[in-house]
Amino acid sequence: MAKTSLAQRNRNLMMTLVGVVAGMIGLAYASVPLYDLFCKATGFGGTPQRAAENDSMVGTRDMTVTFNTDLGQGMPWHFRPEVPKMEVRTGVTYKALFVAENPTDHTVTGSATFNVSPDVFGQYFVKVQCFCFDKQVLKPGERVEMPVVFFLDPKLEEDPYLAKLRDVTLAYTFFQVPNDQAAQVVGGVGSGANGASAVAGPVETSPIESSLGNGS
Repeated sequence: MAKTSLAQRNRNLMMTLVGVVAGMIGLAYASVPLYDLFCKATGFGGTPQRAAENDSMVGTRDMTVTFNTDLGQGMPWHFRPEVPKMEVRTGVTYKALFVAENPTDHTVTGSATFNVSPDVFGQYFVKVQCFCFDKQVLKPGERVEMPVVFFLDPKLEEDPYLAKLRDVTLAYTFFQVPNDQAAQVVGGVGSGANGASAVAGPVETSPIESSLGNGS
């Protein structure tokens, strides 16, 4: 009887351990998307917010946004911002252009990661449109200009941690991913060496004014 009881306890312990391991594996798989959702919702880790439009009031603080670009290991593109930095006013929507070029003789698909620093700006840096929302494809020798439409939420003016901060950096890193025919072609703004020049100013001066929030 004692042997039967011991065997039953061992089986119960084994089942418990199997359940714990399975739960840990499931949690590991779930943690990445949950963490991603948490960062997007809170701006944690310098993750910018997303919005369909800018419905905020124009603020009173002027800030400097610096653009930083990088490439993951093995990514053959050339990638840079059209302008290295912009002077912006909180609550006003702006558009900046980034240039990507594929110097190779084959099609390359890329996906961009992004963040802002200092990290505390993540909850106030809001993107309306960005090439980073989708995989991007460049054909051999193709050069394109890619837009980012953004604004700084004027609520940052009420954050005591930002009272003395006037500079924020928006950084992108492009990584090569397997080619996907369904991926969106980069930019949607035009390509080639004679493409449009950078637009570094309030979006209300651009053709997309009517769909991108208020002006100054």
